[in-house]
Amino acid sequence: MKKLLVCLLAIGFSFSLLAQDIELPAPKKTGGKPLMECLNERKSTKGFDSSKQLTNQQISNLLWAAWGYNRDDKRTAPSSRNKQEIDIYVALKSGMYLWDAKSNVLKLIVAKDLRKETGKQPFVEDAAVNLVYVCNITRCDTKGDTQKLTEATYANAGFIAQNVYLFCASEGLGTVIRGYVPKDELAKTMKLTNDQLIVLAQSVGYGK
Repeated sequence: MKKLLVCLLAIGFSFSLLAQDIELPAPKKTGGKPLMECLNERKSTKGFDSSKQLTNQQISNLLWAAWGYNRDDKRTAPSSRNKQEIDIYVALKSGMYLWDAKSNVLKLIVAKDLRKETGKQPFVEDAAVNLVYVCNITRCDTKGDTQKLTEATYANAGFIAQNVYLFCASEGLGTVIRGYVPKDELAKTMKLTNDQLIVLAQSVGYGK
């Protein structure tokens, strides 16, 4: 019994070491295919090879292309009145993370594979990465106008999603934007507050 307890404690300790924040390498901001080729090859993918994962370098490049800083206080996608209200949560095999764009660090939120929980389609759990776009309402300037908030934040999330599409076309990866998301259940699992609104999700990985 003691041996079993020791083994369980050792496994738990090992997992706690593995489940931690991830410091990503600096993104590579040069190279890739010409823009017109990317536009020509842009498409949605709904079948992913579950055996292939992305490297930390690929994830860093992906996130920077999506919503990284390309100037001191401005980013690769626009936002209404530059409120930058969208946060990107990143669901990987190792857990759910919040991407800190300034420090380029994935901050661990839940030490569990939640890829399947980010959508209702069967292919979601096979994607190497599932991005969840979350609006922080406290950064918005809509004065309680729900329609204005919804219109603005969906448009801003769409700009980010298109950056991901073009990046994936350049890198030979597959992606698809998704609105079919169990938002209420996922928000609880992600430990979101009442001031955080799940907008859309996007799967990324190697297509079959």
